[in-house]
Amino acid sequence: MNPPTALFRALSLNRFRLFKIFLFLACLIPAGYLVWAFLADRLGANPFEALTSESGEWTLRFLLLTLLMTPLRAILQQPWPLRLRRMLGLFTFFYAVFHLTTYLWLDQFFDWQEIGTDILKRPFITAGMLAFTLLVPLALTSTRAMMRRLGRRWKPLHRSIYLIGILAVLHYLWLVKADLREPLIYAGLLTILLGYRAWQYGRRRASLRMFPQTRY
Repeated sequence: MNPPTALFRALSLNRFRLFKIFLFLACLIPAGYLVWAFLADRLGANPFEALTSESGEWTLRFLLLTLLMTPLRAILQQPWPLRLRRMLGLFTFFYAVFHLTTYLWLDQFFDWQEIGTDILKRPFITAGMLAFTLLVPLALTSTRAMMRRLGRRWKPLHRSIYLIGILAVLHYLWLVKADLREPLIYAGLLTILLGYRAWQYGRRRASLRMFPQTRY
């Protein structure tokens, strides 16, 4: 590698690191705002419900952003979106913990019997709890060390993000009783992101049928 090329790569890497730091701080803004608004009594007549609702929506937004990184890489023909995917996935988990904590603490006051009844009798709570349960192992195995340790099992495990996305959208759809426009927008975006993956999978399968690998 000649010196100008090495210098260009070093500068590009430094710019990407700065962008990643900026993005990390930007991802904290919604949580910071919600905490401030709650403490300053700026969340309306029912601050507990507003805090739970907003943290849930941010969880879904970060989940969709995480799923966006793979098609974005293909569209831009650049590797950097995949370098952001892990961080965005961990922020999805962070906001999911935020959302769950507000429900357990501010809504149910850690009444485990009432929480258990909610899970069994209210479908949107059931879907939300299933989504969170599936999200936990993804967060715990997001490191390179766990990727190496799990080997070929890592990818199938992390494909459960697709099911998590479906459960999260169902959680929102079943929660809303009147105006379904916003949850349907999220459902549409998720359908596009999962549809892209299904299309890519179909293309790969068709390519393998047309040009099967020959073993010698």
